[in-house]
Amino acid sequence: MLPKFLLADNSQVLPDTIFIIHTEQPRFIVGCDLEGFNVDQEIHWIDEEPESDELKTELLVQAEEFMELELDYEEELDRLDEDSEE
Repeated sequence: MLPKFLLADNSQVLPDTIFIIHTEQPRFIVGCDLEGFNVDQEIHWIDEEPESDELKTELLVQAEEFMELELDYEEELDRLDEDSEE
């Protein structure tokens, strides 16, 4: 079973972009700037785009929350690694 959201990047082509992939229906990929979820945001619908603006907004809020938590967690892991090397 896949997680609801996944992070992806393509640092060779788009080094400042991160992708959040929603794996449940309706599936989509959001590409955004590493510095901000709403900066240069592009949404690519894998399944049919929902008609409900409310649903789309809720899914994007969830994607942004996921991204922020994951990036914060990665920073914390990096700090712990640096501390353990000292």
